Amino acid sequence: MPTIKITSLQDPALAVFTSLTEAQLRNRLDPEKGIFIAESPKVIHVALDAGYEPLALLCEERHITGDAARIIERANALPRWADVPEGMPVYTGSREMLASLTGYTLTRGVLCAMRRPMPRAISEVVEGARRIVIIDGVVDTTNIGAIFRSAAALGIDAVLLTPNSCDPLNRRSIRVSMGSVFLVPWTWTSDAEGYQEELRKLGFKTAAMALTDDSISIAEPLLTTIPRLAIIMGTEGDGLPAATIAAADHVVRIPMSHNVDSLNVAAAAAVAFWELRAR
Repeated sequence: MPTIKITSLQDPALAVFTSLTEAQLRNRLDPEKGIFIAESPKVIHVALDAGYEPLALLCEERHITGDAARIIERANALPRWADVPEGMPVYTGSREMLASLTGYTLTRGVLCAMRRPMPRAISEVVEGARRIVIIDGVVDTTNIGAIFRSAAALGIDAVLLTPNSCDPLNRRSIRVSMGSVFLVPWTWTSDAEGYQEELRKLGFKTAAMALTDDSISIAEPLLTTIPRLAIIMGTEGDGLPAATIAAADHVVRIPMSHNVDSLNVAAAAAVAFWELRAR
């Protein structure tokens, strides 16, 4: 295990942790080189359990024999590092210096750079699934993380995201989800409009969550009898596009009280996942 003591956050070796933007980490032009950052020992362990590949670790020196010890042990036992005598690089420095990193104090002092997985085909991700969610145009990282956490907890088998949605492997999304983004299979749709037809060919009915004059209640018994159901959740402000609603097999609303017209998309998703779960 090469422990590399750093004295400045300007060290080029730390760019992946300190200065690269989310877009640069994602590296859309060359997906094989994409990276994401997992923060906190608990979240990093969830990622390792799910088979994600660690590339480097950043932590305070005291964590090398503390919170990060098991992470380092697990990483160095993986095939990528097993034949490398020095093992995975571990960068370390003083708490005072590392605390100046944005969000560092929220991570329990351990950050791990990990290889981003290659995009998967929709047919592969939804194979055997009974309930899935499509995140359509949701751009708030907190909401993405919260939706994934609810999806993992409430029986959603897979998540699809339209290209105009936020990246689930964004640092904040991962943190808010408490690592749930690693627990549920997910992938991107090829565009923001044609995914419903592709899902129908795979045996799914679609349910667009929207408030329209002819939407049905989420408590409608018919919905829970559908063998394969894809729940479509829209953006925080304007909701789902009219064309998406028109193309759906069902348009579904959550009944509201006290003249409230809608819920935050993350809260609405949790309600929908529970009420529409496979029986």
